[in-house]
This record gives sequence, C-alpha cells and structure tokens, in this order.
Amino acid sequence: MKKIILLISVLFLSTSVYADMSDSDKSKAWECSGIYMANYFLPIGETFEYSMKEKSMASVKVLKAYALEVGIPEKQWDEGVNKAVDKFYGSKFDEAKTNACHDFVNSTVPNGEDRVKKVVQTLY
Repeated sequence: MKKIILLISVLFLSTSVYADMSDSDKSKAWECSGIYMANYFLPIGETFEYSMKEKSMASVKVLKAYALEVGIPEKQWDEGVNKAVDKFYGSKFDEAKTNACHDFVNSTVPNGEDRVKKVVQTLY
C-alpha cells in the first residue's frame, strides 16, 4: 500500500511541474526567444549596443533552461523557438518589445535577472 501511495505521489508531483509554465507563458517565451535571436542577428546597418546582444543570447539560454526545468520536452521547446526565430529573423531592433521580454523573463523565471547576468558573464 505504501508503494502505491508513493507511486501516486511521484506521478502527481511530476505532472504538476508543467503547471509552472502555462501555454500562454510558453508562447510568450517562444516569442521572446525569437525577438532575442533577431536582436543577435540584426540586419546590416542596424544600430545597437553590444551588451544588448549579450543579454539577448543569455536570455535565450535562461528561457530554455527554465523550460527544461519545468518539464517541457526539449524537442517541443526547440520547435517553438524555431518558429519564432523564423517569424522575427531579419527584423529591426525593437526596444519596446525587447524590454517587454526582459520584464517577462524577470517575472516568469525564478531569479531570472540574476540568471541572465550569470550567463552573460560566461559567454566569453
């Protein structure tokens, strides 16, 4: 009986992990990943601060790590990111969208701002 209760508890806890990122949050995270990747590969002639590129790449890594932590399969995550990258690739830098994504990362990912800063420090 104890084994059955333990098994049910483990199953319940493992499925409740998905509750940490709603479908809406997944969509926003994918969109932000696409925006961040577009920031990294800006068209020629586009003006930017280099630190913005670093923060964008770090944010993509943090979003993916968080998605995997909450149980989103890597293949599903990568497919969503690829669609978002296709949507935003080649677009001009949009400061408002980028700042909204920074706010999203900071409010959605536990210790998001600190995690992004740590990744920025390891990029080079």
